[in-house]
Amino acid sequence: MLVAILIFDIVLVAWSLHLMQEAFENQEFSLMLAGTLVALSAAAMLVVYFLMGNCINYLTHIALIPQ
Repeated sequence: MLVAILIFDIVLVAWSLHLMQEAFENQEFSLMLAGTLVALSAAAMLVVYFLMGNCINYLTHIALIPQ
């Protein structure tokens, strides 16, 4: 699951860079705004990726403790 989130995040970053390149070439503000929003969503996905990794490690550690 975490690998899928990481791959999706890389795709979002690539799409963001493509949108910003098109915005620079065409001098369009809306594409630059869209690229910025996609970059922010990629950053948010990366934060979720690290939070989920820490959460899963914590839950795995708890599950291994004998009761």
